[in-house]
Amino acid sequence: MSCPEHIKSHLNVSRETLDRLETLAELLEKWNPRINLVSKSTIDDLWARHILDSVQVLRSAPAKAIHWVDIGSGGGFPGLVVALMFDEPEAPEKVTLIESDQRKCAFLRTVLRETGTKCVVITERIEKAEPQNADVLSARALADLSLLCEFAERHMKVSGTAMFPKGARWQKELKSAQESWSFDCEVVKSTTDPEAVVLKIGELKRVGSHTP
Repeated sequence: MSCPEHIKSHLNVSRETLDRLETLAELLEKWNPRINLVSKSTIDDLWARHILDSVQVLRSAPAKAIHWVDIGSGGGFPGLVVALMFDEPEAPEKVTLIESDQRKCAFLRTVLRETGTKCVVITERIEKAEPQNADVLSARALADLSLLCEFAERHMKVSGTAMFPKGARWQKELKSAQESWSFDCEVVKSTTDPEAVVLKIGELKRVGSHTP
């Protein structure tokens, strides 16, 4: 599935990066009927809804992180897209994807192999995987913000930044999470969905009775 012309200018990536993203799109279209990597209703809008949406997460994050960890990677958004952008100026040095579904991990590894991209894929439940000490942690369409904070506490450096794309209910999730967690939060407006945002979270700590 080639990138539509109107999306290319928004992506603003090298020819080599675009080739890798197109390989991802082709493989996802081929695999999706079998293992449901993304919702069937969004496959026709794959470039804007999933790929461009993932690129904006990378560009909103601290540039040139040493270790980027994506949890619940599923079909690879945003983590696999971040890995495929390895020669872009803002790219992290290392990317790790954590996904418990073996079939989805097979897809992730296939894309990495076909594109010649270095990236670690861990087939394990997020709460069981070894703590990753991430500089940047990302998750998309995985869980509510309170649970994401628990995962971030396990896998992110104290000085790290979490990048969580959220939909129209983000304010409700934010308020709920703040009952148990203290954190700095920058709200970055989504460029692909007027109701969506990317929550950029740092200085994460448990509060009140939840303190260990």
